[in-house]
Amino acid sequence: MTKQYSTVPSVLYTKIDKRPPEIVRSHGNYLETSDGRTIFDASGGAAVACLGHSEPRVKQAIMDQLDQTAYVYSPFFTVPAAEEVATYLTESTNGAMSKVFIVSSGTEAIEAALKMARQYFTELPEPQMQRTKFIARRQSYHGNTLGSLAAGGHKARRAIFEPILASNTSHVSPCYAYRGKKNGESDEQYVALLAAELEHEFQQAGPGNVCAFIAETMCGTTLGCVPAVPGYFKAMKEVCDRHGALLILDEVMSGMGRTGTFHAWEQEGVVPDLQTIAKGLGAGYAPVGALLVGSRVADALAGGTGSFTHSQTYQGHPIACATACAVQKIIKEDNLLENVRVQGEYLGQLLNERLGGHKNVGDVRGRGLFWALEFVKDKTTKEPFPVEAGIAQKVHLTGLQKEHSVSVIPGVGVADGRNGDIIQIAPAYNGTKADIEEIVRRVEGVVKAVFGE
Repeated sequence: MTKQYSTVPSVLYTKIDKRPPEIVRSHGNYLETSDGRTIFDASGGAAVACLGHSEPRVKQAIMDQLDQTAYVYSPFFTVPAAEEVATYLTESTNGAMSKVFIVSSGTEAIEAALKMARQYFTELPEPQMQRTKFIARRQSYHGNTLGSLAAGGHKARRAIFEPILASNTSHVSPCYAYRGKKNGESDEQYVALLAAELEHEFQQAGPGNVCAFIAETMCGTTLGCVPAVPGYFKAMKEVCDRHGALLILDEVMSGMGRTGTFHAWEQEGVVPDLQTIAKGLGAGYAPVGALLVGSRVADALAGGTGSFTHSQTYQGHPIACATACAVQKIIKEDNLLENVRVQGEYLGQLLNERLGGHKNVGDVRGRGLFWALEFVKDKTTKEPFPVEAGIAQKVHLTGLQKEHSVSVIPGVGVADGRNGDIIQIAPAYNGTKADIEEIVRRVEGVVKAVFGE
């Protein structure tokens, strides 16, 4: 195809009348635009490009798979790459998660998790058909299909679709110490309040009616890289166990090494019944995600109908599986999880030193290579900027200007579902100390350009 564009673009852009920067080449940490800019990709796209861009070993793995098998329909056939990546993933949990269902995105993984949770209760020796409800958290995000959007608790993203969303999910408070924890309140007291709220929600729904509690192990863009306070997930799991409900952990953004351990839940002392992963699984080289199924759930299906009542055309796609295998081999062989921990600690330190005292930076938070800045109108009261001010988007767009040339992820609605702005920083796992310093230098320049010194 020749490079000729109509004066009226055919692509349906996010902003319909505004064409975003056109990327003509990417390499390492950098994106090159058609108008001559070289942008430091400090966000990994949407926390996806964990190996940076144009990694030759992944490209070769894709070519090798194309020479073997480009596509088979997973319900009919399997391929070695699917077997390899699934085995690698179950072994990474020490067998706690015994089955893997490979899909093409995080949203698809969530859809599969919701269906799996429901089917589990119908497969028990004494089926619990009344279990049709889910409990999730406010300011959460689990995907953009109708099912996953209904599970999420982000007001703005749900708003126009509310009339057509399923009503079987209710929402409780997130674990968000910056805004939720009172002055003088201990972590234990805060966790106890959140556990009591979840217990109350189970009672409201009818404790025998809830399939699962679903939460992001570490929140993404709709809350801004918030680590749970110590003991939170253990307390949530205790409530779920008390009522026989499942625990679903969404690690689409935070998993696969992003927070410094292969699975984010390893740092929380719990093992979920179902887990979703995606972004860091294939590092953006192919669309791939997965649902990891705990032994308790897998055994129930094996002892029941012996099948999962769900499938999609591109599940277990050979190219995606080969990509995931290559990415995970590189992460392991290059010892990148250790690098995530070391460089992540340095990133947090520099962000706090250079921007923690800024009058409009209310909070600097994160873990591993997954960090966010929350912007506030008043640092003392934590008053957020109104959504109409468009602060997060302004910071993002300022970053793309030639004098800064850095890409970060904007997020809105963190304070109450509507107001409250963050930017998220999620660089590649193989970044160096110099890369981290360059990111902070550029982000500091952007913040000062938007808000002043």
